[in-house]
Amino acid sequence: MSHLTRRSFLVKSSAVLATATNLSPFAPREAHAAPGQKALRKAACIGVFPKELSVLERFEMARRAGYEGIEPNTLNTPAEVEEYKGASDKTGIKIHSIMNSDHWKFPLSDPDPDVVKKCMEGIQTSMRNARDLGADVVLLVPGVVTHDVRYVQVYERSQARIKELLPLAEQLKVILAIENVGNRFLLSPLEFVRYIDEIGSPYVKAYFDIGNNIANGFPQDWIRTIGPRLVRVHTKRFEPGTEHPKFDPADRRTQGIDWTAVRQALEEVNYTGWVSAEVKSGDEAYVTEVSRRMDRFFAGQGPE
Repeated sequence: MSHLTRRSFLVKSSAVLATATNLSPFAPREAHAAPGQKALRKAACIGVFPKELSVLERFEMARRAGYEGIEPNTLNTPAEVEEYKGASDKTGIKIHSIMNSDHWKFPLSDPDPDVVKKCMEGIQTSMRNARDLGADVVLLVPGVVTHDVRYVQVYERSQARIKELLPLAEQLKVILAIENVGNRFLLSPLEFVRYIDEIGSPYVKAYFDIGNNIANGFPQDWIRTIGPRLVRVHTKRFEPGTEHPKFDPADRRTQGIDWTAVRQALEEVNYTGWVSAEVKSGDEAYVTEVSRRMDRFFAGQGPE
């Protein structure tokens, strides 16, 4: 494990300019990393791009802004799947994961069997989307603690339902990636990894959101605890237009994310996968600036 001081880490780190391959004008760029670092893959959630644009236009904007991948929400019709597949093929932008859409409205932990059935069907659709679009991960929020649904019930019910999904996951070769979110559930890194390990399948792993972690510890600590279970990463709280765009890790108002420490933690657990921006929607200048800030994070650089 490398124990670099903040100053020496920043001195050694520098951005590596992405270069396009010769496959097409929109071919994927090489992953970003500073000298001596393992590369990360840069992506964004589909909602980051202007909603008034077509799917193809959003993929083309992603390519111009320097992204390599996009994460769509659940696609409910064959026509939508074909539209996304065509946009991916034409631009070279990889669809790396599917964000399941119905796990908030219809949680796996709900006491109503009809609600759970809708959630299960939505997850299965997301898994088939992933298979059809060349992705291998579906983001899943496992349940929601409410006034009427106890913590222990969310734990037991959601694990049981996820186990029912494992045969399809194995058949499709698609991983169900549990995300840390504001659902009042899995509130420590130790419990988060225990929950995953108890299911006991290589098709259930972790989707870690750096920005969602603020109320429950430090993201670099969570990353080190999650370790090899980590298959995808979301990031936020660094985009332009926020109250404190310099995201100073010493300023409590920016929620104390030390981006250099987070990057070092990803390096230490040998993470080389996709990191997707999950931020508000904006125009091309905005999404390009988000891309630039992600480059700085990937290169281990701190506040500007």
